Amino acid sequence: MTARGGSGNRWRVRQDRDPYVDEAVRRGFRSRAVFKLEQIQTKERILRRGMVCIDLGASPGSWSQFAARTVGDGGVVLAVDLLPMDPIPDVRFVRGDFTKPETVAELAALLGERRADLVMSDMAPNMSGSRAIDQPRSMALAEAALEYAEQVLGAGGSFLVKLFQGVGFDAFVGDVEGRFGKIRRIKPKASRPQSREIYLLARDYRM
Repeated sequence: MTARGGSGNRWRVRQDRDPYVDEAVRRGFRSRAVFKLEQIQTKERILRRGMVCIDLGASPGSWSQFAARTVGDGGVVLAVDLLPMDPIPDVRFVRGDFTKPETVAELAALLGERRADLVMSDMAPNMSGSRAIDQPRSMALAEAALEYAEQVLGAGGSFLVKLFQGVGFDAFVGDVEGRFGKIRRIKPKASRPQSREIYLLARDYRM
């Protein structure tokens, strides 16, 4: 009990001191995670007006919020998650597992004849605290996201995925590199320095 209480107190102190938390509230975003995407967008311009974007593991929805505001009325943002998500203007949400045929079919119906320009994933497993358990889980999520992206991306499309550095990381990067024209590893400023997370951006998908 003591260890859990200490961990909870440290989390609250970190949140209280985190300027991104206050800024997210001020700007009407659902979590501080939005600033990771915003900082990637500032440097890489992965979102454009009128594009089709799919947000995997979207709940609570800050990435979808940002994407919808960026792609504008002519764009399409599809969000999917096992968890519920409150409605977001101009975002179509599917509750389900994107690795399951029924969820894939529902997303495909929303896509219609269009192909996705960007598939993005900020997913992470429920952390146990054991790297031997958490790392394989995180890599499995990344691999599932890549497999789905290959089903829906159009030629020249982009893929953005959160990874954790560790076992399987280099092999996954090499796999992605063989399927896209360009890749880049990005550590946004909003990503906490002590975190092992890093984002892999892959562009120019080769169908």
